[in-house]
Amino acid sequence: MKQWIFGAPLKSLALYEEVPEEKSRRVFPANQVTEEEKGLLFQAELGIGDRIFGLGETMRGIDKRGGYYVSYNTDDANHRHDMLSLYASHNFFVVSREKGEPYGLFFDTPARTIFDLDSGRRSPYYSQQDGMLRVFVESFDLRLVYVTGKTPYEICRKFLWAIGPSFLPPLWAFGFGQSRWGYDSVKHVREVAKAYRDNRIPLDYICLDIGYMDRFIDFTIDRKKIPDLKALVAETKAAGIRLVPIIDAGVKVEPGNPVYDEGVAKGFFCTNGEGKPFKGAVWPGMTHFPDFFQPAASRWFGDQYKVLTDCGIEGVWNDMNEPSIFYSEASGRKGMLQMGLNFVAPRLAEKYALHHKKDYQYFYHQIDGKRVNHHTVHNLYGALMTKASGEGLDRQISGRYLLFSRSSYIGAHRYGGVWTGDNASTWDMLKQNVKQMAGLNMCGFLYSGADTGGFGGNCTRELLLRWLAFSVFTPLMRDHTATMTRAQECYAYGDPEAFRRIVSLRYRLLPYLYSEFMKAALRRDMLFRPLSFDFPEDPMAARIEDQLMLGEGLMVTPILREGTEERTVYLPEEMTEIRWQNGVFLMTKREKGMHRIRVPQDEVVFFLRRGKGLIVSAEPVSCTDELDLSYVLLLGEAGEEPLCYEQYLDDGRSKGGDLSNIRIVKKE
Repeated sequence: MKQWIFGAPLKSLALYEEVPEEKSRRVFPANQVTEEEKGLLFQAELGIGDRIFGLGETMRGIDKRGGYYVSYNTDDANHRHDMLSLYASHNFFVVSREKGEPYGLFFDTPARTIFDLDSGRRSPYYSQQDGMLRVFVESFDLRLVYVTGKTPYEICRKFLWAIGPSFLPPLWAFGFGQSRWGYDSVKHVREVAKAYRDNRIPLDYICLDIGYMDRFIDFTIDRKKIPDLKALVAETKAAGIRLVPIIDAGVKVEPGNPVYDEGVAKGFFCTNGEGKPFKGAVWPGMTHFPDFFQPAASRWFGDQYKVLTDCGIEGVWNDMNEPSIFYSEASGRKGMLQMGLNFVAPRLAEKYALHHKKDYQYFYHQIDGKRVNHHTVHNLYGALMTKASGEGLDRQISGRYLLFSRSSYIGAHRYGGVWTGDNASTWDMLKQNVKQMAGLNMCGFLYSGADTGGFGGNCTRELLLRWLAFSVFTPLMRDHTATMTRAQECYAYGDPEAFRRIVSLRYRLLPYLYSEFMKAALRRDMLFRPLSFDFPEDPMAARIEDQLMLGEGLMVTPILREGTEERTVYLPEEMTEIRWQNGVFLMTKREKGMHRIRVPQDEVVFFLRRGKGLIVSAEPVSCTDELDLSYVLLLGEAGEEPLCYEQYLDDGRSKGGDLSNIRIVKKE
């Protein structure tokens, strides 16, 4: 591993370990970098059979070749297969070469960056697909990290070591969570908690969206809806359910609000061209944006979470931190709040309001005593909010806490997890969820997941069941939907038995899923992987994009098509089929090759490599507080050696982690 420095790049939070700097410009890949009029252009030839993995949270397939992607963090809820930008910038990818050694590249820059991976898209440089990889950085300042290894998987593990250890959430954060844009009161919380318990569907936390705040203002509580947050937190926690409130990036412009007053007095907000605090509209109206590039401002913002943690809150989710701006005074655009439209007329709101990137050119940060335009460092903003939040929660909470965010950059994985933003209730979005998990893991984000069931639109019973059957395996398992959509709670679709069975599977698998997460995090390894990472010599494995390897030896094979109970599964070797049926595990030996399997909507089927153990809890539970990780069963088929499993076993609460907590579980 080595790096080349171009210009004077800003030190991001990505690299955790020292990487040697290569001085010579004559060594690959530095001699492929040229200066263009507006930035740096990197080019490399691709072989016919070369494939590209990575780029974290991006659209399209696991193999990114043939795609065109733009790292410029963007709030756009209309997710499509051809979207160029999402909420995050994860500028690391690996080229798996048909002939020759693979290599990985990390473009460490907060600037807008274009990844043209042999797309054939018309551009200033060419007009047809020509077997070239091109990356254009809209800056002359760049840290380019080059990683080599014998396999793509080895390269990823080296990179994960360089960017540092993963955020470690508490055990309860691996339980099932229920959320909705609209949960904002004692009434909502009690209704949801009671319904889950009455229907005997496990639940560990409920997320509160922006309505719990006083007029959507950060670090406030609407006392009409929640008269006593501390009492409500204690009430739900006694039932094994935590509350996880949301916090947005913008602080409302409102003299008399102590957060606003202190931020203005101490110069902690981003400024406009005149040096005054920049104003942009978000949910509470006009807001100022904390300047997280200032260490003092970052610490100050993190300290504000004490309003919540003093009430017993142990987890938070950060939103709108691209930052999302509906409109700004500087751009002169009319915005949806200004027009009085808000979310009642979303089509008009989109036409007049949302997220013009021009706004990012109108405000500034203070970085090491210099005034820097936001546009040039845009992609770091959400990650720095996560860092500020994580460090604040770390000071305030004695044990582990839950934190996940919408916008991110590589390095933020050390402070919190991510969810993949405002997806939709469609089968395409379920497929995209599967394809994004390996890329997110390659970039360090182990604690990740999508809005199960989809955020926008009306989720059908079948889609939610199939999505849950995949989310059973993702570290973040949260059902979340928008306001004005149909009810999406697991008990809202009539007979809840199928939902109870699938969510209960999550809790039966938690001894395994928690162990595999902790081992991957502490060993700086991937949790989810493409099949080709584990079976590099198998050409068929390289073509599979709807199956994933998970942990030590489990293969996830979800149903991703509407109206069917069957799918084809490819097994690269002899494996054990494990079927969750009517609350019991059924095991069947399967030979290498293609298999047609049937999976009813209330069942889940996955596979386990021969000789690998799978530990499950011995008893069903309603929440993680009832889970006894020391009382487990071992499933699987022995190979040449007796079946055993390395279980990571701790209290699920204490900070830090230690591989000495591993114990060996053997099958009697």
